[in-house]
Amino acid sequence: MKKAEFIDAVAAKTGLSKKDTASALDAMLETIEEALVAKKSVSFIGFGTFSTAERKARTARVPGTGKEVKVPATTAVKFKVGKKLKDAVAGK
Repeated sequence: MKKAEFIDAVAAKTGLSKKDTASALDAMLETIEEALVAKKSVSFIGFGTFSTAERKARTARVPGTGKEVKVPATTAVKFKVGKKLKDAVAGK
């Protein structure tokens, strides 16, 4: 499902206009992004939790050539699925 299709579906369920739904969705995503940049987690009970994880710098090997390359330290986004969503997807 693409963003436009998602907006259409949410607008149909809520009775909001597509423009209002798009604005609300954009604000929600921007807020989640700001929280993650600030190294805070965002939890939706039953749905899941967005958080960040620090990845240390390391040396990796390129499979085709065997050459070693340095991979810099990074911050990655993690998502831990909630029980309600997990059960819904599993068909329980």
